[in-house]
Amino acid sequence: MQEICKSTFTCPVEATIQLIGGKYKAVILWHLMNGTLRYNELHKRVPRATDKMLAQQLRELERDGLINRTVYPVVPPKTEYSLTDFGKTLVPILDEMCKWGNEYLKESTSSPWP
Repeated sequence: MQEICKSTFTCPVEATIQLIGGKYKAVILWHLMNGTLRYNELHKRVPRATDKMLAQQLRELERDGLINRTVYPVVPPKTEYSLTDFGKTLVPILDEMCKWGNEYLKESTSSPWP
């Protein structure tokens, strides 16, 4: 896991955003909550991500100790991703983000405001 310098943050939320605030990081973590996925399965669930962006986000999540990457020595190569124990500590946060997002979407579709 990458060592984050605690003195660079002004509050704990900033540290959390540093770890899960990438363009697709929270979405990737959300999909991995239900179990291990192969790269192509993840890409299907995050279709807006380019291959380059998805690979970058996965590398950062692995570097920060949130996901495991397992490569199997077969042809063609098989790579699987799963949450680490540390990554699983984010499950309650991701659940709450989902609940909040559902409420927001309900309200925003019935409201004239954007």
